[in-house]
Amino acid sequence: MLKYPCLVLDHDDTVVQSEATVNYPYFCYILDQFRPGTKITLREYTEGCFHLGFADMCRQWYGFTEQELVDEYLGWKGYIEHHIPAPCPGMERIIRRQKENGGLICVVSHSCIQNITRDYTVHFGQLPDDIYGWDLPEDKRKPSPYPLEQIMAKYNLSPNQLLVVDDMKPAWEMASKVNVPIAFAGWGRKDYPEITAEMTRLCDYAFDATERLEHFLFDEV
Repeated sequence: MLKYPCLVLDHDDTVVQSEATVNYPYFCYILDQFRPGTKITLREYTEGCFHLGFADMCRQWYGFTEQELVDEYLGWKGYIEHHIPAPCPGMERIIRRQKENGGLICVVSHSCIQNITRDYTVHFGQLPDDIYGWDLPEDKRKPSPYPLEQIMAKYNLSPNQLLVVDDMKPAWEMASKVNVPIAFAGWGRKDYPEITAEMTRLCDYAFDATERLEHFLFDEV
């Protein structure tokens, strides 16, 4: 019997290693296009996404218009077609064991369906059961509880039958609104002690390696 019938997985830097290799380099490019000469470090990018979320970081720090946000997204979709991030070591085993035991894998992410399905097909040979990503209207993306509410209604699950696994604060905001437990995916944040400390304090569980999450999910009584 599974500890959590439904795993709700983030994508970037929880399942695939995409921030430093894909998303940040593209944002540096687009920032220079929209605000020539403006620079951002990887740490600033990560902390902005953590505290504000990507869209509000763009609005508050750089004055992006709504059209610029749309243009950024469309350009990013083209960029990711030719830039495939590597999987986080150990995530394949977690996804496979969850599915082999009859469980659900749902993705709630600020990535889009296009690259999530591509990454799952390439790296894991299967697709998630459901995806709630950037393709949604902004008011239905995390930190909105809409994705979790939809998952629970669709599969007739109670909050304690889901576990959100994520590395960023908007996921905690989402989960806390509907009393769904959340585990901090700390393996992608080892270089960010302040983020790790805050998420460890906020979340129900925290894991610094995928192996520890796997053991918690499938091996502990």
